[in-house]
Amino acid sequence: MLLLDEIVEHTEERLVCRKTFRDDEFFFQGHYPGKPIVPGVILCESAMQAGGVLLARRFGSDSAAVPVATRMDKVRFRRVVRPGETVEIEVSLKDHVSQAYYLEAQVRCQGKLAARLDFACTLADVVG
Repeated sequence: MLLLDEIVEHTEERLVCRKTFRDDEFFFQGHYPGKPIVPGVILCESAMQAGGVLLARRFGSDSAAVPVATRMDKVRFRRVVRPGETVEIEVSLKDHVSQAYYLEAQVRCQGKLAARLDFACTLADVVG
């Protein structure tokens, strides 16, 4: 399930992506019938996918490792996101120790903070 539509900006330490949530996305069926909103876990997953893209671009296609989320901290939801709305996801690499990478994400909708979180990823070897 890919939750990113486009990359807007990219540096070695920062990535900005966009995602427009379509009316027919599967998670709207039960969240909530008649008054759908994007589940918070989907906003977090979008941010972590952006972090994975940032790390993958940092190490290039030569790497056999895949970024895998290992934890989330300081998760805060500030604004409801509805079907048809577009979010901008900004992820920044804050630190790394060995194979652990610490990132921070902000998800904005119409310029307002919808969610923020800190999370960590490690690089896992892909087993063929």
